[in-house]
Amino acid sequence: MADSTRRALLAAATFTGLVSLAPFSLASTARPSKGKAGLAPTPPMGWNSWNSFATTINEAQALENARIMADKLLPSGYNVFTVDIQWYEPNANSYTYRDNAELSMDEYGRLLPAPNRFPRGFAALANDIHKMGMKFGIHLMRGIPRQAVKRNTKILGTPYRAQDIANVNSICEWNGDMYGVDMTKPGAQAYYDSVFKLYASWGVDFIKMDDMSRPYALNWPEVEAAHRAIGAAGRPMVLSLSPGEMDLRWAGHVPRYAQMWRISDDFWDEWKLLKDQFDRLENWNPFMGPDSWPDADMLPLGRLALGERDTKFTRDEQQTLMTLWSIARSPLIMGGDLRHLDPWTLGLLTNPEVLAVNQRSAANRPHKAEPGTRIWSARPADGKGLYLALFNTADQPAEIAFDLSRLDLGGKRVACRDLWARRDLPAVTGTLRQTLPAHGSVLLHLSA
Repeated sequence: MADSTRRALLAAATFTGLVSLAPFSLASTARPSKGKAGLAPTPPMGWNSWNSFATTINEAQALENARIMADKLLPSGYNVFTVDIQWYEPNANSYTYRDNAELSMDEYGRLLPAPNRFPRGFAALANDIHKMGMKFGIHLMRGIPRQAVKRNTKILGTPYRAQDIANVNSICEWNGDMYGVDMTKPGAQAYYDSVFKLYASWGVDFIKMDDMSRPYALNWPEVEAAHRAIGAAGRPMVLSLSPGEMDLRWAGHVPRYAQMWRISDDFWDEWKLLKDQFDRLENWNPFMGPDSWPDADMLPLGRLALGERDTKFTRDEQQTLMTLWSIARSPLIMGGDLRHLDPWTLGLLTNPEVLAVNQRSAANRPHKAEPGTRIWSARPADGKGLYLALFNTADQPAEIAFDLSRLDLGGKRVACRDLWARRDLPAVTGTLRQTLPAHGSVLLHLSA
């Protein structure tokens, strides 16, 4: 990479004063369009079955959650309903994966919903979801089923078979269902095309494609293959890559092929994991924008883990989670079992003033802050004033003092509104002071 190009990229990535960026990889020099414009103009919002159902969700449970989602969350913008991993495994029963499990699959090596769990199939379920006014998403593992390779199934519309395209040395370290696809082989793209055309025929709108982001340096050809397959499928589908941690060296590549990509491994309800997301969201902030959303993962709120427990986050930590995801514009994908959605969690998810920050703010950026604190700002959609998020990441209460001269507000006396409380606070002059609990936060709208 030329020094001038490197300097330009580094400048773009470090304008906040916080971000360091490794050199970009130029493994692919192609510059395709992202397909149909506007697949994800704002951060996607929705629900995903993983945090609450693991591998086990069935059609009846999906419909129960979908109906509640349509009633309680859709009015606030949560409109993507996603069935997560192993919907094709008839006997899936936990957060672990069974070796050599018999998978539901057609004669062309394409996974099918397990008929004992989804007796009507996904076309019928997608139709139900669409009638509720929502979009339907499914999870997909990278590659071709090992079961298809063992049976050497045909590849639809070609003279090739599964063993012609499988890379048996490319395996997922945590799930044994698939082999990678060698994209240099004839028939490889045709296989991916056949898979995504099947999903399009079901009415799928959103694909969470797993085992893609790590290691991206090995998997990028299959990322590009999925992108091409979506373009050929005849139906717009958002592509979300998982899991993380996505390598920043590929920040110039991934936004051209996917609308979302995970920036961490699975995120669960532990403070350490939440604290770690601050650095990741700051590092990825320069690459966030329409159709390009660094994904800090799902919201592990409410009832989780096959109904065994509620979230371990305190209420202060839950507010911090939603504040960070909103000011950094991460996708908002609820993970808790909606059949147990309580009023407090519902209010946390649906506060309209906070959601406006996630969906419609601009110029989002972190600021330099004292140890134990984090500070972000953003501009509202109407350009009036600024949003300011203050975070106390320390383990004890703390007062955060912020010099308002650091912001371009055009005046000395600043009006202040607490977005979580949805009430106006006394105007501030000079220095804004907020006392926050341990792991707590505040999200303000400031205007001169």
